[in-house]
Amino acid sequence: MSLAWYVNRLRAMSPAEILHRVGERAKKSSARGKIEGWERYQTTGAPPRLAGLLENLKNAPDAVKSEIAAASSFILSGQFVALGVVWPERSGERLFSADVWRLDPVTGGSWPGSEKYCFDIPYRHERTLGDIKYVWEFNRLQFLQPLAADAALTGNRRAVEAIEAAVESWYAANPPFRGLGWNSGIELGLRAISLLIVTTLCGELLSPETVNRIRAILHAHMVWMARYPSRFSSANNHLVAEVAGEFLIALAMPELPLAAKLDAKGRKVLAVEAEKQILMDGVGAEQSPTYGAFTAEFILLCSFVARASGKPLAGQIDTRLKAFAGHIAWLSNCDGRVPGICDDDEGRVLTLSRHEPAYAASVCAAIAGYLGEPAIGPRPPELDLRDALLRSPLTGATAPKGLKTFADGGYTVVRETKHGRALDIVFDHAPLGYLSIAAHGHADALSVVVAVDGEPLLVDPGTYLYHSGGAWRDWFRGTRAHNTLNIDGADQSTMSGAFNWSHKAMTKLDTVSGADSWSVSASHDGYQKRFGTIHRRTLTSTADGFAILDQLDGTPNRTAEIVFQLSPQFDAKVDGGAVLIERNGAVIATLSWKEAGAIDITAGGNIGEGGWYSPSFGVKVEAKRISWRGKVTAEGVTCNFALTQA
Repeated sequence: MSLAWYVNRLRAMSPAEILHRVGERAKKSSARGKIEGWERYQTTGAPPRLAGLLENLKNAPDAVKSEIAAASSFILSGQFVALGVVWPERSGERLFSADVWRLDPVTGGSWPGSEKYCFDIPYRHERTLGDIKYVWEFNRLQFLQPLAADAALTGNRRAVEAIEAAVESWYAANPPFRGLGWNSGIELGLRAISLLIVTTLCGELLSPETVNRIRAILHAHMVWMARYPSRFSSANNHLVAEVAGEFLIALAMPELPLAAKLDAKGRKVLAVEAEKQILMDGVGAEQSPTYGAFTAEFILLCSFVARASGKPLAGQIDTRLKAFAGHIAWLSNCDGRVPGICDDDEGRVLTLSRHEPAYAASVCAAIAGYLGEPAIGPRPPELDLRDALLRSPLTGATAPKGLKTFADGGYTVVRETKHGRALDIVFDHAPLGYLSIAAHGHADALSVVVAVDGEPLLVDPGTYLYHSGGAWRDWFRGTRAHNTLNIDGADQSTMSGAFNWSHKAMTKLDTVSGADSWSVSASHDGYQKRFGTIHRRTLTSTADGFAILDQLDGTPNRTAEIVFQLSPQFDAKVDGGAVLIERNGAVIATLSWKEAGAIDITAGGNIGEGGWYSPSFGVKVEAKRISWRGKVTAEGVTCNFALTQA
């Protein structure tokens, strides 16, 4: 384990958190050999069931049922794709060997198994075996969800047999507290939910042996999550995942010793976290639309099951879920796609175990289904399991138009038409992230993302990788990769680990005015201590687009770089001092600066040389990065973004 990682992590902790971590470490050490083995978790009984889901599945539209059948068939063929990686294809007769749970599909290496105590596996800084994220993804068992739905709808025996084989194999290879399946609470929460979906949808088709194995797994998961909760700086989406897992197990297995306690805990914590992690204006506190959707989906599932069980959760939860749906409606294009902002690792709760290009909008459609209201914004054309289980409306609403400022979350969104083209702008004046480590934030203060005619044009670079990303992880969340200004290539906020920051830029919304001649101004202090300057950016409506004015208060005539990262679908070239942005050979927009500066347009190359874009986790592609470099005078530097006539 890296000493520097420990030092930086400690710096982000309060004295109370340090005391908690010391106690947790002692608790993990003392548990070695004492709470392992399946025997202590054995419990017989009926298949655990979450109320309301099976009934909704049976009444789902035929189009959703067809998607379930297709997803089940894909999994039964021995294929699995996630996080931009194709797993080695497995024989349909041998889908779940003992080694498959430890396989890294990128390196081909095998992570430690049951021979290792779970807390002895140093996964954070492992580079030889690969990225534990991939191995965890398969161990979430989310591919069992479409198999269970298919079995419930059609009685597909192959699906039932595959579920039973998977459960038997996982049970044998992953005894409690042994191996990598037991070293992260969020993974236990997600796996518990997958197994509860299985027993809820097709439990009556499973053998007693399989049901009893699942019951033991769920019991052990409940004990682990209750014993090692995410707290303090780790109490983000991980906390919600763990509490959701505990709560749903408690509802489905009320006879367990911890059930009553964790039912009460879940109701309290979910109500509190809904208001912490979904801000009053609907923005997710972690700043990422997809992480916001991830958190919202956990809370939504718990709310649905609690209500169907006859004891709803607190009413303020519904208010925050609806606010989140309203926020996503402002970000969505007509197909429910939202801009990539901050991290996205493609985490899902209810799923057909395949890539979802419009996950956040899909969750919002499910929120509408749960609330019994029409969708607030566009919904994706793709259908998924949550549409069936939560009765999502299959039609969405038109995206809102105009200007909307989300003051709590820190975004201003403009949606308008200029020169016959739809112009969507998202201006980021948000904080870096959530809690002291801001784990999933990017150093993107005052960045701008732009879509034209529903197609992303100026984009956030994306995520690419987590633990194994190394310098690439830093690039994709660094300031130079984002559509904002940087000084001397320095990040606005200072990284101190793959999920930690030692100094955080503070942002401020200065002014905003609406109507046709809209204007919005914001600033951040990320460069004040190092360079003696405040970066202030003002966006103003123009007849054919908008203008960006960048100013450096306190240090005039300082050299700076202003960056715009293009989506891979667009090209760019310099023409007479302006930049022409093209799609399929046709000029869509131009960028021009009033002030003299050096313009560079480069795609790919080594880190820092040119533009890269990550459309999904684990994938990066070359894309043009436009860089203007010059002196920022006291009056500032103005860039005009002008659309051509459609």
